[in-house]
Amino acid sequence: MERLSRLTPATIDVLKVLVAAEDPVWGLQIVKTTSRPSGSVYPILDRLESLGWVSSAWEDETPRHGARRRYYQLHEEARELAVAAITTFENKQALGHSPRMRPVGLAGA
Repeated sequence: MERLSRLTPATIDVLKVLVAAEDPVWGLQIVKTTSRPSGSVYPILDRLESLGWVSSAWEDETPRHGARRRYYQLHEEARELAVAAITTFENKQALGHSPRMRPVGLAGA
Protein backbone atom coordinates (compact mmCIF):
# COMPACT_ATOMS: atom_id res chain seq x y z
CA MET A 1 0.00 0.00 0.00
CA GLU A 2 1.41 3.35 -1.01
CA ARG A 3 1.07 6.55 0.96
CA LEU A 4 -1.30 9.38 0.10
CA SER A 5 0.74 12.29 -1.17
CA ARG A 6 -2.17 14.75 -1.23
CA LEU A 7 -4.93 15.15 1.30
CA THR A 8 -7.51 17.74 0.38
CA PRO A 9 -10.85 18.45 2.06
CA ALA A 10 -12.53 16.47 -0.74
CA THR A 11 -10.24 13.47 -0.14
CA ILE A 12 -11.06 13.60 3.57
CA ASP A 13 -14.80 13.67 2.77
CA VAL A 14 -14.44 10.58 0.57
CA LEU A 15 -12.38 8.79 3.22
CA LYS A 16 -15.05 9.56 5.84
CA VAL A 17 -17.72 7.88 3.73
CA LEU A 18 -15.53 4.85 3.09
CA VAL A 19 -14.55 4.50 6.76
CA ALA A 20 -18.18 4.75 7.90
CA ALA A 21 -19.47 2.23 5.35
CA GLU A 22 -19.96 -1.34 6.53
CA ASP A 23 -20.53 -2.56 2.97
CA PRO A 24 -19.16 -1.45 -0.40
CA VAL A 25 -20.48 1.96 -1.48
CA TRP A 26 -21.34 2.87 -5.05
CA GLY A 27 -19.67 5.90 -6.56
CA LEU A 28 -22.72 8.10 -7.02
CA GLN A 29 -23.70 7.44 -3.42
CA ILE A 30 -20.33 8.85 -2.36
CA VAL A 31 -20.90 11.88 -4.60
CA LYS A 32 -24.32 12.50 -3.01
CA THR A 33 -23.13 11.89 0.57
CA THR A 34 -20.14 14.22 0.28
CA SER A 35 -21.93 16.85 -1.84
CA ARG A 36 -18.75 16.95 -3.90
CA PRO A 37 -18.88 16.99 -7.70
CA SER A 38 -18.35 13.69 -9.48
CA GLY A 39 -15.39 15.32 -11.25
CA SER A 40 -13.68 15.45 -7.84
CA VAL A 41 -14.90 12.21 -6.27
CA TYR A 42 -14.14 9.75 -9.07
CA PRO A 43 -10.51 10.88 -9.53
CA ILE A 44 -10.04 10.58 -5.75
CA LEU A 45 -11.47 7.05 -5.81
CA ASP A 46 -9.22 6.15 -8.75
CA ARG A 47 -6.19 7.50 -6.88
CA LEU A 48 -7.11 5.62 -3.70
CA GLU A 49 -7.51 2.44 -5.71
CA SER A 50 -4.22 2.85 -7.55
CA LEU A 51 -2.46 3.36 -4.20
CA GLY A 52 -3.98 0.20 -2.77
CA TRP A 53 -6.30 1.83 -0.22
CA VAL A 54 -9.54 0.92 -2.01
CA SER A 55 -10.85 -1.86 -4.20
CA SER A 56 -13.75 -1.59 -6.62
CA ALA A 57 -16.03 -3.90 -8.51
CA TRP A 58 -18.82 -3.48 -11.02
CA GLU A 59 -22.20 -4.76 -9.91
CA ASP A 60 -23.51 -7.96 -11.43
CA GLU A 61 -26.61 -8.08 -13.59
CA THR A 62 -29.52 -6.32 -11.93
CA PRO A 63 -33.21 -5.96 -12.73
CA ARG A 64 -32.81 -2.23 -12.02
CA HIS A 65 -32.80 0.01 -15.09
CA GLY A 66 -29.83 2.25 -15.74
CA ALA A 67 -26.08 1.98 -15.83
CA ARG A 68 -24.26 -0.60 -13.76
CA ARG A 69 -22.91 0.67 -10.48
CA ARG A 70 -19.29 0.51 -9.46
CA TYR A 71 -18.83 -0.26 -5.78
CA TYR A 72 -15.87 0.88 -3.69
CA GLN A 73 -14.58 -0.50 -0.40
CA LEU A 74 -11.75 0.63 1.84
CA HIS A 75 -9.21 -2.14 2.49
CA GLU A 76 -9.05 -3.13 6.13
CA GLU A 77 -5.30 -2.43 6.12
CA ALA A 78 -6.01 1.17 5.08
CA ARG A 79 -8.73 1.80 7.67
CA GLU A 80 -6.34 2.81 10.47
CA LEU A 81 -4.39 5.08 8.12
CA ALA A 82 -7.61 6.68 6.86
CA VAL A 83 -8.88 7.32 10.39
CA ALA A 84 -5.50 8.82 11.32
CA ALA A 85 -5.57 11.06 8.24
CA ILE A 86 -9.09 12.27 9.04
CA THR A 87 -8.21 12.95 12.68
CA THR A 88 -5.00 14.80 11.81
CA PHE A 89 -6.77 16.84 9.14
CA GLU A 90 -9.61 17.81 11.49
CA ASN A 91 -7.17 18.71 14.28
CA LYS A 92 -5.20 20.95 11.92
CA GLN A 93 -8.44 22.57 10.73
CA ALA A 94 -9.49 23.21 14.33
CA LEU A 95 -6.14 24.91 14.97
CA GLY A 96 -6.53 27.06 11.87
CA HIS A 97 -3.75 25.40 9.86
CA SER A 98 -3.73 25.00 6.11
CA PRO A 99 -5.89 22.12 4.79
CA ARG A 100 -2.92 20.59 2.93
CA MET A 101 -1.08 17.91 4.86
CA ARG A 102 2.06 15.85 4.67
CA PRO A 103 1.85 12.36 3.15
CA VAL A 104 0.15 9.67 5.21
CA GLY A 105 0.94 5.97 5.29
CA LEU A 106 3.98 3.89 4.64
CA ALA A 107 5.29 3.32 1.16
CA GLY A 108 5.38 -0.36 0.35
CA ALA A 109 3.45 -1.33 3.51
